[in-house]
Amino acid sequence: MQQRKSSLGRPSGTDGSDFSYRMVVDSRYQLVAKGRKCLSLRFIIEALFLFIGVIFAFLPGTKGDTPNTVALSSVIASIVLLIIADIGRRRSQTSLLRLYAFVSSIAILLLVASLANQYSLLKAIQYFSHRGTRGYDVDFPILQTGLLVYILTLSLFKISNIKAVATLLFNMTPPKKAS
Repeated sequence: MQQRKSSLGRPSGTDGSDFSYRMVVDSRYQLVAKGRKCLSLRFIIEALFLFIGVIFAFLPGTKGDTPNTVALSSVIASIVLLIIADIGRRRSQTSLLRLYAFVSSIAILLLVASLANQYSLLKAIQYFSHRGTRGYDVDFPILQTGLLVYILTLSLFKISNIKAVATLLFNMTPPKKAS
């Protein structure tokens, strides 16, 4: 391979006069690349959240409780959907990303409902809303407080993930031609 030397001059065809023939990358493709990179990080964080969800699904709500099968199946479905969404993100398959967005929102609703039922989170919400009038109780279970924070952050994070997937899907689909 010949080294490029400034004494040889500029190679033919690269004098800058061919700029009008060069292709420019559409900004939509740049947004897709940024969105795919952002989703990879979001999926890793979501996997960590789901790991915590498995722990909460196995912890009993009261003495003698068995592990929550609805919550556990919802977390397992979310993990499978996360794998499907990652495959869709890597291969730019919009159908897999749409499947993730739709079914994972149902799975997170089932997880929140089943954990709220198992741990009676309505009492936790009432506790925090009336805490200022009653004073500070130390007998409130720390597990319920942690679970309440977990559910709120997971729900907000899942909503932002679905919004990021929707933005990526919007940028992936070609624009409609006016007729």
